[in-house]
Amino acid sequence: MKELELLHVAVKAADDKKAEDIVALNMQGISTIADYFIICHGNSDKQVQAIAREMKEKAHEHGFDVKRIEGLEEAQWVLVDMGDVVAHIFHRDDRDYYNLERLWGDAPREDIEVALRS
Repeated sequence: MKELELLHVAVKAADDKKAEDIVALNMQGISTIADYFIICHGNSDKQVQAIAREMKEKAHEHGFDVKRIEGLEEAQWVLVDMGDVVAHIFHRDDRDYYNLERLWGDAPREDIEVALRS
């Protein structure tokens, strides 16, 4: 259940930095990469970077390891690899272009309301 705790920590961190349209996909049995994907976007390079940094900081505060962050400099599509949870943080236009929700359309959405209320 630690992966669900990490999912909630990361979702809350994204929400704290005003990420938009936060979606969590349950990838168990669909992908070997991670148990959960988080997909969200920001409206500027600075906001995308702030969301990624907040996820990293909050994960560390809760005792979780962040394996790597890719794309932070460009801030168009930042990948935050936390092991069982991988976050895809897009710049608004790039999210529409890559449309990961459609690509992984067979993955059930995870209820993130608990994380957003805390």
